[in-house]
Amino acid sequence: MKLLNTFIIAFSAVSLIACEDSKFDGLPPRLDEVQPEQPVRPGEEATSRDEQYRPQIHYTPARNWINDPNGMVYADGVYHLYYQYNPQGHGWGNMSWGHAVSSDLIHWDEKDVAMVRNEWVDIFSGSAIVDKGNVAGFGNNAILAFYTASGEHQQQCLAYSTDGGMTFTQYDGNPVITNSELADFRDPKVFWHEESQKWIMALALGWSHRIEFWGSENLKSWRRLSSFASTSDRSNIGQWECPDLVKLPYKDGEKWVLIVSNNPGGPVGGSGTEYFVGDFDGETFTAMDLDYPLWLDYGADNYAGVTWSNMPDGRVVMIGWMNNWNYAEMVPASPWCSAMTLPRMLTLKEFNGQPVLATEVVREIDGIAGEWKVSSDGQINVDDAYEAKFTVSLKESSSFKLSNSAGEYLEVSVNAGARKIIAKRTSATGEATFHDKFSIPSVSAPFNCDGDEMELHVFVDRSSVEIFNSDGTMALTNIVFPKEPYNIISGVGDVSYRELKSIW
Repeated sequence: MKLLNTFIIAFSAVSLIACEDSKFDGLPPRLDEVQPEQPVRPGEEATSRDEQYRPQIHYTPARNWINDPNGMVYADGVYHLYYQYNPQGHGWGNMSWGHAVSSDLIHWDEKDVAMVRNEWVDIFSGSAIVDKGNVAGFGNNAILAFYTASGEHQQQCLAYSTDGGMTFTQYDGNPVITNSELADFRDPKVFWHEESQKWIMALALGWSHRIEFWGSENLKSWRRLSSFASTSDRSNIGQWECPDLVKLPYKDGEKWVLIVSNNPGGPVGGSGTEYFVGDFDGETFTAMDLDYPLWLDYGADNYAGVTWSNMPDGRVVMIGWMNNWNYAEMVPASPWCSAMTLPRMLTLKEFNGQPVLATEVVREIDGIAGEWKVSSDGQINVDDAYEAKFTVSLKESSSFKLSNSAGEYLEVSVNAGARKIIAKRTSATGEATFHDKFSIPSVSAPFNCDGDEMELHVFVDRSSVEIFNSDGTMALTNIVFPKEPYNIISGVGDVSYRELKSIW
């Protein structure tokens, strides 16, 4: 109960809608009147984590619904992964911050719910930083979480932790950014901008198709700096969410990459993550003149991804929600619902004279990998999840299949003329009747590479297939629900593969 008392009874964010709701007569409710529902604690009614579709190398909670990753931060040897979580159910609702920790980005230990909603506000997405210089006044190296309190309006709030991110206290000056007009105003991503010597917050304005930038010197008082919008109509089909702005080396210099989740304007409908490449001067982001939208991942199931802050080695590492709002609540997964992608390192690479955002599975995956083996007949002799790599010709069109002994298969075509790779997710892949938008016979991605051949890296889990080319400039992530994992790869030559041990 100490955790609940810290997060809910001291949850001063209720005042941000109390001041606009006459039922409170301008005052927040008494603290002892806040009576939220009690969440299910991780470990209660323990699961085997061995259910039919349970991912073995991707993070899932023991039970209940998750969506956006939130507040990812590294501190004192620990990677923190917070996320949108429903402590009471299998579908979206009761939005709170779930919590898991890791020492290697691969194995995850689920912790108590970090911040719990109450009857006035949900705790929507956000970010976290380490306040190394005690700028905000909560103590050296306090972890500060910025999130959207969603009630009558969406407003930005601050909570802080002095025990390494395990429990948080609400800032008594919340909200730090008020809002009484905008319908969508959420998902704060905060980072330090060295050149202008101030903290920057990126905020998404949903159906307005804009990202706002705000600045602060003390992490409590914020002023609006600028707004970014795309001139590409295709970039503006869906609402904009979960922004992230990161700086990456490019050629002999650096470029800034603005990452925006777009729903339902994704590459195959529903959810998708686009990006813009350009410059940021501490006030304004200016995008390069490129052929937008550019997609971080061309599959159906990589959304709401954001990056870790305070990384110990300077890498920019992202994790995404491996699902799609088209059918997210209907997937045949129980007692959990949804998983995260594998963590991926982001880099900028060049193709056809232009920057391409590349994503590669983090090197820590080697820690659960067995020795590489070679299969000449397509048989993948593993107990469960694995990584496979093989080469496909780009001189002529071809196809290959991932299949199992039940006759289920995911067919993937290589279209040499269009220079695209196309996954065909249909009823042949496994269970697909739970929603009419799940079957997608053409999920395509550009090669984004030159040459007459391309090496593919394929990560296969019980309910997902993630396909990359060798330098990460092409990514194609799709969830699938076969009766058993695909353990046959046909239509290509020799296949190298290695088993990936369960993280549970």
